[in-house]
Amino acid sequence: MRIEGADRRRVPARVLLRGEPDGWHCVVVDDSGAERRSDFAGAGIRWQTGRASDPEPPWWHRRLCETAEGLREAIAERLTDATFREFGAEAVITWFAVDEPVAWEGLVTLQEADPARFPGRVAPYVITLEPGRGALLPGADLLFSTQAPDAWTALATVAERCGTPPPKASLLCGWADHRSVRVGRGRLALSTDRGEDCVERLAEIFGTRGPGWSGNPEMRLRLDGVDLLDEPACDVVALFRDLGHEVVRRGRTARLADLLFSTQAPDAWTALATVAERCGT
Repeated sequence: MRIEGADRRRVPARVLLRGEPDGWHCVVVDDSGAERRSDFAGAGIRWQTGRASDPEPPWWHRRLCETAEGLREAIAERLTDATFREFGAEAVITWFAVDEPVAWEGLVTLQEADPARFPGRVAPYVITLEPGRGALLPGADLLFSTQAPDAWTALATVAERCGTPPPKASLLCGWADHRSVRVGRGRLALSTDRGEDCVERLAEIFGTRGPGWSGNPEMRLRLDGVDLLDEPACDVVALFRDLGHEVVRRGRTARLADLLFSTQAPDAWTALATVAERCGT
């Protein structure tokens, strides 16, 4: 794609991601060879222990892989948003491992703007929450009576429908299993637990979406007609309090006991919404 009239010195061409002992950073290189460096907060690639002689644990390599994957995802989102603001185009990065998992290089190509950037062009992906019962998805229901294999099948169907990678499993304390998929730039996650009958069933539905553009498609988490992810969690809690629901706070989590629903905000502009466990929790 050619950008007419653009200052080509500002058009990104390559991206470098590096992990070092004291942290991670990325460098964006434009067509003229000029570089812009950004440093990421957080730990570096060196295993930190009380003794320098302590070896890296077996899981440390996997942790570095996950960190690098998350950073590549964040870089891609930031770069394409900046490119859209400046040029009205999307920046797509094709990544290559230089020294996996700590060194990566990405080649940048420009594409036409995603139609979901423009209101009304792409229908949102609406998840209707039914506290104590589950959630209604386009073409599927996720009820708390759903057994684990069927829940994972439904989650895989969501990923296929949204054109995103298949469900990703991760360890989450307190649950038998936990898997998630991307919906646009949001994430839908399911947790399962074993009941008294020893059958593993769906136990929690969790949705999150960061600030800025919501991706294609936009994920909406709807409860009683309210789009929970459109506003900061504190505003959502205030709304339901005004509607007469009892709010019980525990740290940064606010629980609406009568709805079996909780919401949490790690910062001012992200809302997380969770349908709590089956009745009685």
